[in-house]
Amino acid sequence: MTVAKDDMGKLKQKLEDAMKQMPKFAQMKDNVELTITSEGLRVELIESAKGMFFESGNARPTDNGQELLVGLAHELGSIPNTILLEGHTDSAPYSGARDYGNWELSSDRANAARRVMQDQRSPPRSGDPGPRIRRPATPQARRTARPRQPPHLADRAIRHQRPRRR
Repeated sequence: MTVAKDDMGKLKQKLEDAMKQMPKFAQMKDNVELTITSEGLRVELIESAKGMFFESGNARPTDNGQELLVGLAHELGSIPNTILLEGHTDSAPYSGARDYGNWELSSDRANAARRVMQDQRSPPRSGDPGPRIRRPATPQARRTARPRQPPHLADRAIRHQRPRRR
């Protein structure tokens, strides 16, 4: 069953109910935003100073990030709509390897989220790729929630977009 644009409210409620059942959701609830947009349902995982979903400069999800991505995959994997994943970083220059910066980090975060979600095949079906990821990574190192302002935690995020059926 494809979720049409008129059913995004139901999908949002389904995701909210599922997340409330997660053992660590009380710690995460202020860092998860679900918004119905003209494109579909957007799920944003907004970072905290301590790295709620990804530690600063790291592309590997934290335990909280892993738990939430697995839970989302279980819920979203049961409907055929595609998922748009974007990785975001803040505007602070990445100080790790010389040939690795925020652009690569944002792509790696989106790909890490994709791998976690695609590893969850719920319900399992032969040949099913799990949640259908339409665009696995859209580097967003320069597109921030607060352009031209000092680095902000809201810019270190993973955003899921569930497109509406046209």
